[in-house]
Amino acid sequence: MRPRRSVLYMPGANERALEKAKGLTADALILDLEDAVAPDAKAEARDRVCAAASSGEYGMREIAIRANGLDTQWHADDVAAIAQAGPDAIVIPKINSVKDVRAIEAALESGGAPERTKIWAMVETPIAMLHAEEIAGCSERLTVLVMGTNDLAKELHAQHIPGRQPLLTGLGLCLLAARATGKVILDGVYNAIGDEEGFLAECRQGKVMGFDGKTLIHPSQLDPCNEVFAPSEDEVASAREIITAFEEAEREGRGVVTVNGRMIENLHVDQARQTLAQAEAIAALQQS
Repeated sequence: MRPRRSVLYMPGANERALEKAKGLTADALILDLEDAVAPDAKAEARDRVCAAASSGEYGMREIAIRANGLDTQWHADDVAAIAQAGPDAIVIPKINSVKDVRAIEAALESGGAPERTKIWAMVETPIAMLHAEEIAGCSERLTVLVMGTNDLAKELHAQHIPGRQPLLTGLGLCLLAARATGKVILDGVYNAIGDEEGFLAECRQGKVMGFDGKTLIHPSQLDPCNEVFAPSEDEVASAREIITAFEEAEREGRGVVTVNGRMIENLHVDQARQTLAQAEAIAALQQS
C-alpha cells in the first residue's frame, strides 16, 4: 500500500518550487506541465520536470508528471519525454473514453516507458462520469482516478458551494467505478487557499465518502489533509483490538466475536487490517 493522502500539484516551470518540494510532507507530487505552465515555457518546463522526476531526490514520495491534454500540440512530446524519464506515473487531463486510455498506453510503450510508470486518469467531464467504470477498468496500467472538480463544475454550469451538492452525482459515480475495478481515487482540489475551515470540511467530506486522498494546490494544505486522511490513534487502537479478538476467537473455536458490544465479522477484520496497513505505510514514508 502506498499512502496517497495528500497529492500536491507543483508548477513545472518553477525550478525553485521543484527544489522546495523535496522537503514537503506530501505523500505524492504531481509535477505539472499543463495549467501551471505558459505556452512559451512548455518545452523548458518539460526538460526540467523530467530531470527532476528521474533524479531520485524526492525520497519515497510518489512522483507523477501531468502532461498536456491529448488534443494539444504539446501532448505527444510530453508523453515521449515522460516515457523516457520513467516517473511513478503520468497524469493525463480530460480522459473521456477507453480509446483515450489506449492511446496513452500505446504512446508509453512505444516511448520505452518502464512498467512502473502507471497512468493516472483525470476524470473531469460529464462524459467521463458516465463512462467511469469503462475507463477505470480498461487497463491494468491505469491505477488512479483523479477528480477534476473545477472542470466538472464548469461543464455542468454549476457553482462551487459548501457541501458540493452539484458535484456529488459525478463524485459518486467515479467512486463506484474505482471501487468496482480496484483502483485508487483522489478527490479534487480546494481553491480557496485561505479558507482553512472550508478546506477541512471538504477533506472530511472526501474521507467520509471514501476517497483515498485529495489533490492540493498549496503546501499550506498538506498537514491538515494528511491528518484527516490518516487513521487516527483511536482507529488504529480499535483495529488492533478487533484483529486480536477475532484471532483469539478463531483459536478457541468460537463463532461469535464481539468487541465493545459490537459483533465483529470478516469484513470488519478486513477493514481493520487495511487501517493498520495504511498506518504502517504512512509511518514508513515519514521515516524516509
